[in-house]
Amino acid sequence: MNLFNAITTAIFDVLLAPFGHGPAGFDLLVWPLLCGIVALVIYKYASNQKGIEHAKDQIKMHLLEIRLWRHDLSIVVVATAKILLKNSLYVGHNLLPMVIMIVPFMTVLVQIEANYAFAPAEPGAVELLHVTMADDAQVKPIEVKLELPDGVVLDAPPVRTPDGEIFWRLKAKTAGDHVLVLRAGDEVLEKGWAVGGKVRKVPIMRTRSWDALLYPGEAGIASGSSFYSAELKYPARALPYLPDGELGVLLWFFGISLVAGFALKDVFGVTL
Repeated sequence: MNLFNAITTAIFDVLLAPFGHGPAGFDLLVWPLLCGIVALVIYKYASNQKGIEHAKDQIKMHLLEIRLWRHDLSIVVVATAKILLKNSLYVGHNLLPMVIMIVPFMTVLVQIEANYAFAPAEPGAVELLHVTMADDAQVKPIEVKLELPDGVVLDAPPVRTPDGEIFWRLKAKTAGDHVLVLRAGDEVLEKGWAVGGKVRKVPIMRTRSWDALLYPGEAGIASGSSFYSAELKYPARALPYLPDGELGVLLWFFGISLVAGFALKDVFGVTL
């Protein structure tokens, strides 16, 4: 996971935001558009185009049959069953290109979200550092210590639960890319906290799980660590003309990709 994130992050740190992270609109338009075009190319060569076209024609024919013979229940039932069968065939013809697109498209989406869905915390903000210990941890939660840098103070005593969760309420006093240090016995885990300054990619979560692929802002946690995850919440970034944060990025990405795909399908000679 760490190697995959390191490689993709290094690539996208160069490709994304050629004008800096400020103007989000450029990447939120260009990358979904490119993904829509790539999807058309994949569909053209990886899907059964003749099968898709035939299935669509058959569905249209049976829909017309229902409309013409709507007063004959037996014909309507048989035509409906045939539509369901042809629809299953249509979906089957679409499976291979969808499988091919999952990894590259999710990689692009994750990187776009990491760069544009969240904003740094404001100076003066109070947030919970949520740490979860691994089930096989050799250290008890009470033994876990937190060291704070200048610019971050503890706002309340930590809360520890019997199932291995620890919560520290922290207050950001000054702007900066602060590094919080967690200690569990001899093990040290660093967790970043981006506060103030220019909009940029922020470190949200470090984890041992596959969820690390969704949070490329920091390296994942090694599989043998006593820590399972360490997480800080961030405010959603304001986006033009759309909901803020993750929802806005998702709408931009899938909306532009779909529009590009359907608008250009005839240019590429693709049946969807």
